[in-house]
Amino acid sequence: MLYRADYRLMVKAEYKSGIIMRNAFFATAALALVALAPSVAAQNVSVDVRVDRLEKEMRAVQRKVFPAGAPLEAEITRPAAPAIVPGSPSSTPVADLTARVGALESQLASITGQVEENSFKLKQLEDAFNRYKAEQESRAAPAVVPPPAVAPSAAPARPAAPRPAASGASEERKTAVAAIERPSTGNEADDAYSYGFRLWDAKFYPEAQAQLKATVDKYGASPIASKAANLLGRAYLDDGKPALASVAFYENYQKRPKGDRAADSLAYLGEALIQLKKPADACKVYAELEQVYGGSLSNGLRGMMDKGRTRAKCTA
Repeated sequence: MLYRADYRLMVKAEYKSGIIMRNAFFATAALALVALAPSVAAQNVSVDVRVDRLEKEMRAVQRKVFPAGAPLEAEITRPAAPAIVPGSPSSTPVADLTARVGALESQLASITGQVEENSFKLKQLEDAFNRYKAEQESRAAPAVVPPPAVAPSAAPARPAAPRPAASGASEERKTAVAAIERPSTGNEADDAYSYGFRLWDAKFYPEAQAQLKATVDKYGASPIASKAANLLGRAYLDDGKPALASVAFYENYQKRPKGDRAADSLAYLGEALIQLKKPADACKVYAELEQVYGGSLSNGLRGMMDKGRTRAKCTA
């Protein structure tokens, strides 16, 4: 009997001891959770601060890339979920959020760097274009006042056409002009120029001037315009109107620097300036002619330029 009583006392004591240990375990776990709570809260605060900073920086990038206010819809790639190794604890939601914020910060830094690089390259292009534009404008406006030109001395002599009477064209002149055949090839621009050339070649200068001016006005964008404008200057020059001739020559060169008769117009402009007793300006024109077209000048134009330089007493 004594043995059984002792046994019961021992079991009861062990039972009480187990309850006490269990209560102590739960108390310890509660204290650990209380201690962990501030750390989790601190992580949340840190993430919120970083998200706020990301939003502010993204708005700054939007204002720089889209100054008109258009929204920037960036494609944010969510980082791939890390592989879960069996037996390892899963990551917490706070850790996942922190990783995503870190990825956003990295992508935003990359976008900002690209924006700054593109802005720098754009500024370089603008500066280069402005320099090129200023250089072209300075070259396109030579300090020359258009005057007259003379037909080359080697040109064959043509019989003088009858001059119109003071009250208008004489019947004889009208008949002679009407005898000039109008070409009709189907190419209206070429036909208009050819008819003006025929009038000029027959020394009907006023009629040629009217025809060629109308051709330039109507077909100014056509390749034939360079020929028509140059011949218009020749018609003025041969008609004793050097000032009008110089205007026609200069405008043809300025508006059509790559036209078929651009070099011819510069050469005749130099000749016209000599006749207007402006040798210094003629020398400037010849210098421009040599600089722009020197490598492609025909023998006739080069000889005309060399003679003009001698007459104008150009130093270079």
